[in-house]
Amino acid sequence: MLAADQIAPDFVLPDQDGNPVSLSGLRGKWTLLWWYPKANTPG
Repeated sequence: MLAADQIAPDFVLPDQDGNPVSLSGLRGKWTLLWWYPKANTPG
């Protein structure tokens, strides 16, 4: 778990078209991460 003001580690995830996007590739740009913790899980 990250603390406030701690830099997130680099990671790579697919975009909506399946192309890889890395956090380091977005450095210097405004970036918003949005996720649904219970998406695709029962309950």
